[in-house]
Amino acid sequence: MRKLLVAGGAGFIGSNFIRYVMRERPDTHVVNFDALTYAGNLENLADVAGDERYSFVHGNVADAEAVAGAMRGCDAVVNFAAESHVDRSIEDAADFMETNLRGAYNVLSAARDLGVERVLHISTDEVYGPATEENPRREDDPFKPRSPYAVSKAAGDMMCHAFAETYGLQVVVARPANNVGPYQYPEKAIPLFVTNALENQPLPVYGEGLQMRDRLYVEDNCRALLLLLERGEKGEAYNIQADNHRPNIEVARTILDLLDKPYSLIQFVEDRAGHDPCYYLDWTKLRALGWEPQYDFDAAMQATVRWYAENREWWQRIKSGDFRAYYDRQYGARLATARPYSA
Repeated sequence: MRKLLVAGGAGFIGSNFIRYVMRERPDTHVVNFDALTYAGNLENLADVAGDERYSFVHGNVADAEAVAGAMRGCDAVVNFAAESHVDRSIEDAADFMETNLRGAYNVLSAARDLGVERVLHISTDEVYGPATEENPRREDDPFKPRSPYAVSKAAGDMMCHAFAETYGLQVVVARPANNVGPYQYPEKAIPLFVTNALENQPLPVYGEGLQMRDRLYVEDNCRALLLLLERGEKGEAYNIQADNHRPNIEVARTILDLLDKPYSLIQFVEDRAGHDPCYYLDWTKLRALGWEPQYDFDAAMQATVRWYAENREWWQRIKSGDFRAYYDRQYGARLATARPYSA
């Protein structure tokens, strides 16, 4: 039986990936290593917690000894562990550099020292900065990050490249587009919009809502990540995109349509600093490995909205706790002066 360490496995994408691997690779034992910070939630994996092929280790990637201890005996590692919310990085980037750079270094160092066969590091399309449909970013394009979050992820990517070149570590980097789907912490736009709409609360849309994002369904992303873990080329990066681009205002309207809610819930708020207008990726390299997305925009949104509508208890517990203070701080003053939507 293979043994796989998943760092950050209690978060949104990590928990979906663990569930996917356990379904698709029944001979694999998964070790979930997670610090359980605000967005990490073991309830995300309650359905596999009793499986003998799953185990949990509480620890932080910023702690080198804890990383090495959890990794010992593992054949491969997937590193999802990251601070990932741009707005929080603008408020204070210290935790982002600690987790996204030092954490990446600790994972890579432990893998090198322990002779781990494969490492898959999860990055983001935001390392490239803005791009257009006519000029999508390729994996060898220069980085132009514009937020503290994106800078911290770009630094982690560069550390992966250094470990591949200097030490010959079998490390592969994945750069996915914006994921949507079950168990996403409701500070992110889509779960925030869906859960607010379900409660008949305002949907705070930045600026005019014209920022363009791809919407990659998380299960499509998990299929790509498992493929890269098993078949990606050492030292290479791979873009993951579904070509489901829509402006944020259209996403908000789609959510309201699916829930039969009025567009009057849309409230335009002051845009955040340095908000990238759009990201586009060239994913030719991944396509060459045989991957294609299975969820188009409509299917991804329908599945996502349905999950939050059917799992109110999960997100209501989150929104009644510490999240409320963050939401009030982030949107309170903005919503007080918000402009209502008009067609």
